[in-house]
Amino acid sequence: MAYSQPPKSPGVAAVLSALFTGIGQIYNGQIFKGIFFIIIQAVNGLLMYVLIGFITYPIFWIYGMIDAYRSAEKINRRARA
Repeated sequence: MAYSQPPKSPGVAAVLSALFTGIGQIYNGQIFKGIFFIIIQAVNGLLMYVLIGFITYPIFWIYGMIDAYRSAEKINRRARA
């Protein structure tokens, strides 16, 4: 008996990642990737003390949203196949 996971909403994944980087990945079931993203964003927050974080933080924040969206789409494509 095969159990299929419910489809993931790319929009929800992207919004969750917009609220807090890494949560969209966790929503998609990519737990370790989500935790990694959270750690990277915490390091970027600390890097704001030496100013480079003001560049890296928003870049990684946007990347996290795009990744969550694309990952949800990829998960849904695999589930349909």
